[in-house]
Amino acid sequence: MLSSPSAPVRKGLVVPFPMAFRPADDLLRAPQPRVFLSPPHLAGGEMVALQATLDAGWVAPAGPVPLAFEEAVAQATGLDHVLAVASGTAALHLGFRLLDVCPGDEVWTSSLTFIASIGPAVQMGAIPRFLDIDAGHWTMDVDLLRAELAAAARRGRLPRVVVPVDLYGQPADMPAIVDACAAWGVPVLSDSAGSLGAMQHGRHAGVGAKLVALSFNGNKIITAGGGGALASEDAGLIARARHLSTQAKEVSAHYQHETIGFSYGMSSVLAAVGIAQIAALEERVAARRSVHQRYREGLEDLPGLGFIAEPAWSRGNRWLTVIRIDPAEAGVDRETIRRELAAQNIESRPAWKPLHLQPAFRHAAIAGGAVAAMMFEQGLCLPSGSSLPPADQGRIIDIIRRCCRV
Repeated sequence: MLSSPSAPVRKGLVVPFPMAFRPADDLLRAPQPRVFLSPPHLAGGEMVALQATLDAGWVAPAGPVPLAFEEAVAQATGLDHVLAVASGTAALHLGFRLLDVCPGDEVWTSSLTFIASIGPAVQMGAIPRFLDIDAGHWTMDVDLLRAELAAAARRGRLPRVVVPVDLYGQPADMPAIVDACAAWGVPVLSDSAGSLGAMQHGRHAGVGAKLVALSFNGNKIITAGGGGALASEDAGLIARARHLSTQAKEVSAHYQHETIGFSYGMSSVLAAVGIAQIAALEERVAARRSVHQRYREGLEDLPGLGFIAEPAWSRGNRWLTVIRIDPAEAGVDRETIRRELAAQNIESRPAWKPLHLQPAFRHAAIAGGAVAAMMFEQGLCLPSGSSLPPADQGRIIDIIRRCCRV
């Protein structure tokens, strides 16, 4: 989801850009090497896996390597059926297709998320409706969802699909969401793009939904340099997704198509990188949780600063640590801190701008929205990479404390 400049990497360490590729203004301003928001962190076995794949002649999205990656994702998530695809957005698109989203159908999702959570459905002709988030854990407000579903039933216009989002690696309350939707026969597609390795109610993030979409983009906790996956406990759904992802080609000596599909397969090259990466998943989760904890210990005493809550039923992977800065209490606003970090060559980013505030969705319906809007105004994503040196993190904490005059 949140994209970050793709810094070169070597054995888990971020390598500064060569002099010829660094913008002139950065050279003049930057007293320190660039600190990125969420740079890729190599596990060390990627080159071996890539070479073995190339030596075997596999490059295309076919053969044993993507299948091996799918098995590794299945083991990591506990979801028995996995399809590796070209991106997390492709996974969501396939999910909407499998759930028979048609023009005029309503699709609901949280407002505080990346556009990919709803974009493919809108491109298919669906009508978006956005729901506010819980003020504690920043994921879909389940009480609001229940009320909105009941109101939609009275109108005779239930959503075709509900898409909860695991925000910044914090899982949504999937059993509660699934129960609320099941009362009205509405399926759930979980956008778990940033939550690989996160847990909810003793199961992996997203488990319990009819379909789960994952991402392996370059800024994710585990990356293949790109790619995504669609997973389910329903073997039939993933078999159909696999058919659609290969242009819906029928078994025949010639090209035969009973429906129209997509070219969404994950290449063997990306899958090879993913296999090497996913072996380090628990190590990466532990590292990001340690980064988050150091931020808490260094900042939680400051008035007006807060963090996403982690309910007892969950274990977030802390893909990104996000602080909330209440200017009335902190004496400083989000943008002041962001600009000061930028002046020190440290990348940070505002929390997602809610979709109901995006010009592309100016006519979309919104239920609530005040909490999401506040989180955008006050939320700041901090550098959270699993290879973030403690010294750099200490510098970030010091800058924030100075901004808050404490």
